[in-house]
Amino acid sequence: MTEVPNDNQAQPSSSVRENGSYPIDLTGPRSHTLVIRPGVGSLSIGPSQLGKKVDLHVVPDARIDWTVFDAFATPAGSPWPRFLYYSGSDASFLDWAQKRPIEEMMWTPLLSADTVVDASQSIIHGLHIELGQTEGCLSLKLPQGSYRLSVSGDLLRLSATGNMPSSLTLAPRTSRRKNDPPFTLPDLGELHQVTSLTLQNTPLGQPISLDSLDRFPNLDSLSLWGNFCDMDLLVRHAQLTNLELRFMPVLEDLPSLDTWPLLDRFIAYNVEEATGKRLRQQMKTRAKTRPWTGHASVSQLRKPAWWMTEYGRPFSSWPKRLAKLANEAYNIAQASLAQASSLADAEAAITAFTVRFNTLKGIETTEREDLGEAVWQLSQSDHLIGQPITEEMAQCWFDAAREY
Repeated sequence: MTEVPNDNQAQPSSSVRENGSYPIDLTGPRSHTLVIRPGVGSLSIGPSQLGKKVDLHVVPDARIDWTVFDAFATPAGSPWPRFLYYSGSDASFLDWAQKRPIEEMMWTPLLSADTVVDASQSIIHGLHIELGQTEGCLSLKLPQGSYRLSVSGDLLRLSATGNMPSSLTLAPRTSRRKNDPPFTLPDLGELHQVTSLTLQNTPLGQPISLDSLDRFPNLDSLSLWGNFCDMDLLVRHAQLTNLELRFMPVLEDLPSLDTWPLLDRFIAYNVEEATGKRLRQQMKTRAKTRPWTGHASVSQLRKPAWWMTEYGRPFSSWPKRLAKLANEAYNIAQASLAQASSLADAEAAITAFTVRFNTLKGIETTEREDLGEAVWQLSQSDHLIGQPITEEMAQCWFDAAREY
């Protein structure tokens, strides 16, 4: 929390390893109180709009004195915090990291204009960049040492040059609807030279086309999470030595494992059942002629109903109490819509669902977007009206009834 410390609080010494509250000069003299709790190795910094999601509040363009953390260490004596989460525009943590290594840095740049940052001399073992709602683009000079890079959100807003990461993870912002046209990765410039790539997507959202992988000529390791299409194009990447498939409901176009003669590590985890059984047999057959030198497994094969239960509704990331209430309200609305014989009946069902959340705490921007998606799903469910409920119509009913 951001607060003005009182005179009774302990002052940080040259190496603080104890839990407690300490005044720090983060953005000015004694501007914040840092609370260190038992067993917590992370610290989050960001604007007040994030509320309790961050530990220390700063305005997006605040100049931060990162060296205030030099005084703190873990009980074992390594730099504290180990993991930093920061939402804002001050990239001077990259200068700080030239002398004080950062184990994991999760940065959400809040930029008002195009910005160039230089991490070439920074010692960061894991750099995670989330490109959200920002006006400017980020041009990044990559670290020279060994590091991992992860980029999520609007990938069009990033350009990067320099030393390639040991592994690259991309989680582009895709739509929630699996019937939308496939998402194609944008041109990522020099990052196409990486040898290890992970692509992450939601299991039931807009698919990502694997046609874009042709831009990555050096890949020997590929990990896929979620919904993808054009799986058959993986035949173009016969040089793979590692292939991982996780949380994938659609795999029927996946080539046979003998497509990759150099493959020595293979994982299929939480994948659709039919292809999973085929992969399990192929894995055993391959082992008879060339034993696996790395880990090889096919596990958690899932039937179609499982995907709908786990990921079909937009409440999976909600706290359990709220998710339970949301699913109960969804069930009621779905049952009402199944009996609806007029648009007035449909409006009544969606309105009743919407107002159920007007008095609940914790319904903020993300939850409002989830509820809007739920209303769209409900509008597409079975009914007896005889004409479709348009997305615009359902959204209008939703907006008219909600107070969040």
